[in-house]
Amino acid sequence: MVKVDKAQWKASYFTKVTSLFDNFSKCFVVGADNVGSTQMQEIRAALRGKATLLMGKNTMMRKAMRGHMDNIPGLEKLLPLIVYNVGLVFTNEDLCEIRDMLLVNKKRAPARNGAIAPCVVTVPSQNTGLGPEKTSFFQALQIPTKIS
Repeated sequence: MVKVDKAQWKASYFTKVTSLFDNFSKCFVVGADNVGSTQMQEIRAALRGKATLLMGKNTMMRKAMRGHMDNIPGLEKLLPLIVYNVGLVFTNEDLCEIRDMLLVNKKRAPARNGAIAPCVVTVPSQNTGLGPEKTSFFQALQIPTKIS
C-alpha cells in the first residue's frame, strides 16, 4: 500500500463519505467501544456485499457530512450522534437484517483496568479464599482488601 500525503488522504476520505451517502439509501450509527481489529474484520466480512462499514475520525466525518448537507438535509440529525468511538453502516438492504448480522458478531469484552462498565456491577464483600500474598491482584484493580 502506497503512503500518500495527508491532504490527499483527507480528500479521498471526503469523496468516499460523500459517495457512500449518494450510493446508499439507509445509514445507521454503531458504537465500536472495546472492538478489536479481529472482530472488526469479522464484522466487515459478514457485511460484505450487503452493507459498508465506515470508521474514521469524528471531526472528518462531521466535516464531510456538513459539506454534503445541501444535497441531503437529513444529515443534520446524524451530526450530534458522531461522538466517541462510532462508525457508520451504509446499506440498501433491510435495516433489521443488517442489525441482526451485527448482533451475531457482538462479543463480550473482558474487564480492563480503568474501563467503564456498561452496566451496574456490584461485588458483595466476602472471603476470597486467597492468602495474604495475593492482595497485589486486588491492589492492581484498586479494590481495597482486608486480611482476616
